[in-house]
Amino acid sequence: MHMMHMMPMQRGMRMNKKRQLLFRAAAIVLVIALAVIMFIIGRGHTIYFDNKSAEFDGKEYRSFYKVEVIKDKEKVAKLSEEDRGMADLMGQTLTMTIEITDEKGREPHAHKVSMPIPYNMDGIVINLPELMAGLPADAYMSEFVPIASAEDEEDEEVVIDEFEIQDDI
Repeated sequence: MHMMHMMPMQRGMRMNKKRQLLFRAAAIVLVIALAVIMFIIGRGHTIYFDNKSAEFDGKEYRSFYKVEVIKDKEKVAKLSEEDRGMADLMGQTLTMTIEITDEKGREPHAHKVSMPIPYNMDGIVINLPELMAGLPADAYMSEFVPIASAEDEEDEEVVIDEFEIQDDI
């Protein structure tokens, strides 16, 4: 009789171990999935808005007299002709309102724009005249590449050979 009670108990312990392993695996999968989602949602980008004249396929797109970029009811950039502004963005979609004044003394007109942001770019330049002309994304959107200034290059001392043999010994 003592042996009969032992068998169901061992089977129950095995079931508990399997259940525990299953819950642990599910918890690990859930944590990894949550981490991936948070990584994508929380991805930060710096968006540079250019109100600069540009040329695409032989056609010139002139800068606007004045442009205001509004994101989440907050003015993030106020640009004059040939000007650049910037804003930070979290996530992969940029939704904004662009208020454009074509010429001095004219009334501004507003346009709501929403676009996906490439995941692989941290700094993105958006040329507003090309965007508003309806050109493809590869025309109005490019990756921001900082240019080293002349001062940075002058300050840098280049050492060719520290252990050069000198004749004046």
